[in-house]
This record gives sequence, C-alpha cells and structure tokens, in this order.
Amino acid sequence: MIKFNQVKKVFEGEVAALNGVSADIKQGEFVVILGPSGSGKTTLLRTVNGLVPLTEGMVEIDGIDVIARNFQKIRSIVGMVFQQFNIVSNISVINNVLAGSLASQQNWLSGFYIFPKKVRLRALEVLDRVGLLDKAYHRTDKLSGGQQQRVGIARALMQNPKVLLADEPVSSLDPMIAYDILSLLKKISSEDNITVLCCLHQVDFATCFGERIIGLANGKVVMDESVKGLTSEYIRKIYGAFDQGMFWGPDTEMRDDAQLITWSEYK
Repeated sequence: MIKFNQVKKVFEGEVAALNGVSADIKQGEFVVILGPSGSGKTTLLRTVNGLVPLTEGMVEIDGIDVIARNFQKIRSIVGMVFQQFNIVSNISVINNVLAGSLASQQNWLSGFYIFPKKVRLRALEVLDRVGLLDKAYHRTDKLSGGQQQRVGIARALMQNPKVLLADEPVSSLDPMIAYDILSLLKKISSEDNITVLCCLHQVDFATCFGERIIGLANGKVVMDESVKGLTSEYIRKIYGAFDQGMFWGPDTEMRDDAQLITWSEYK
C-alpha cells in the first residue's frame, strides 16, 4: 500500500530530518510512528501526501509515485488529521466537514458552502459516525477539544480515503479523551480497511492501539516490529534513555509506585 524506499529529507542548513528510511505498509494496517520531538515523525508522515518534498529516495502509494504531477491523485485518497485540529473555528461543524469534499466538487458554489443534497447527507452520516450529529449546526469554536478533533476526523472521512495520516492527534487532549479519539481511529481503520499512519510520542498509547510500531531516532528507523516486540532495548534506542516511567499503558506496571493502569477498563 505505502512504500518508503531510502527516504531522505535535508532541510536548509544541512539538517537531515530523515536519513534513509525504508518501510512497507500494508492495506488496513494501523501503524504508529513513535519517537521523541525532532526524531522525524511528522516529516515522514508529510512525505506521504507531498507536503514535504523528498531530497532523495521514493514514496509510493498503491504503486503511484508521490511526486508533483501525481499530487492531486494522491491527495484524493489520503486524508489527514492534524495536531491542532486545523479547522475553521467561526463556522458550523457541518461546513467544516463539507470542506473535506471541496477537491471533488466542480461546482463553484461549493466555495460558498453550497453543496448538493447527497454531499450534505454524506456529511451528516460521517458526523453521526464520529458521534457529533447533534452538533452539526453548532459553531465549531463552541466545541471541546476532543469534539473538535472528531470534526477533523469527519472532514478527513469525507474524502473516502484509503490512507489516513494522523499527526500527533491527541497531544493537546487529556488522557481519557485521547483514548476515545485513538479508539475511534482504530475502529475506522478496522471497519473501512483504511491504512492509518499515526505519529505519537506516548509509549502507552502506542502499545495500546498500534498493530505495528516504526520507531524513529535522529531521522533513522531503529525499530520496525509488531507492537508486541517493543522492548526496553528499543525504548532506549528510540528515546536515548532508560524505559523507567515510559510504560504507562495497558496492563503495564509503573515502576516507581507499582501502580497498575489497565486501559481495558475504559473500553
């Protein structure tokens, strides 16, 4: 589905954000890109839809090269959920969601949020799916942070994507709301067979929701394993530190106070 082949990205000043990243992602996989700030997670994610052009290497989606002449085709099948929601706060929830279909609409009226009935019905369907049907005609800035992120997910679903990119989608949310958002993304991936690439820095959420973890450190892949393969050694490679205090996840003991957190009780 997605193929990274020796991907390298060097920014101005000879800063190598990515240095020879290779990986193959299957259709329908929920893959967590795990690493600290500055490890290259967001840069790698944004090479998938062409927001970050490559210095060297290649990225493919369904055999299509992610290069300028293919951007329109690529972006029609790749949705994105942003860290800071990236929604228009002073318009209604449904108009934010309808914006996700702008690329597929030829009618100039869509620029004024005037859409065909079938498109508006589709927007209501995806809002129902993310649990916000009753908020469809509310101003978006009146919603909580978790609800605003659900609007962002609904907008991405309007594209009927094959791939969903989630760039630190829960970094500004409290733990329980974050759990709900990641649960929603996992459910969508499973039910629609959508490939999800999700950047996270929280080890607990990575182990709870990921099927596979690609660990980055200094722009290089230091782990590419099933989530069950995440060990203390990999944690040290990814974060350059011991793992104490970093496993705050499902059925994992916090070593400093022996407290056991079981995410399953919140399901």
